[in-house]
Amino acid sequence: MRTARRLSTTAALAVTSAVLLAAPASAAPAGGLDVTPSPVTPGTTVTVRTAACGTDGTAAGDASAVGAGTFALTSAAGAREAAGRFQVPPSAQPGTYEIVARCASSGGRQVAGDLTVTLTSTAAARERDPVHPRGHVKTGVGGALGPDPVQTAAGVAALAVAAAGGTWLLHRRARGDRF
Repeated sequence: MRTARRLSTTAALAVTSAVLLAAPASAAPAGGLDVTPSPVTPGTTVTVRTAACGTDGTAAGDASAVGAGTFALTSAAGAREAAGRFQVPPSAQPGTYEIVARCASSGGRQVAGDLTVTLTSTAAARERDPVHPRGHVKTGVGGALGPDPVQTAAGVAALAVAAAGGTWLLHRRARGDRF
C-alpha cells in the first residue's frame, strides 16, 4: 500500500515538473498577445508583445476597440517576439477590450489579447488618499483625554488642585511650619 502511494506521488511530481519545464520562458503567451499592464486607467501607455509572428517578425496592431487606433509591433534583430506600444485615450470608458495584431509574415496570422480599463487604479488611489487610523484605541488602559469635555475639565481641575496643594505643603515644610 505504501509503495503504491509512493509510486503515484512520484509519478504526479514527475508529470508536474515536466509541464512546468516545458512552459515557454517568454512573457507573451504562445500564439497569443500579451497586453501589459492590465488593468489600466485612461491615459496610460500600454505595451503589447507576441511571439506568434516568429523571429524578426513584425505585426500591425489594432487598438481601435478602446479608441487608440493602430500601432506597429516590431522586433529587434534575432528577437523571438515583436513588441509595440499605444496610449489608452483619456476618454476611454471602463470595460474589457480586445486588442488584435496581424503578423506581416506567417500567413497573416491574427492574435488577440484583452485590455481592462478602470477609472481608478488601486495603487494610485492609495497614494492619493492614504488611509489614516480613526477612533480610540482600546488597550485596556484608561486615558485622561476622552471624548467627553466635562470629564476632561474635571480631570484638569483635579490635577490643578493637587499641584497647588503639593506646592503649598512643600512651601510650608521649607519654612519650618508645623501642621
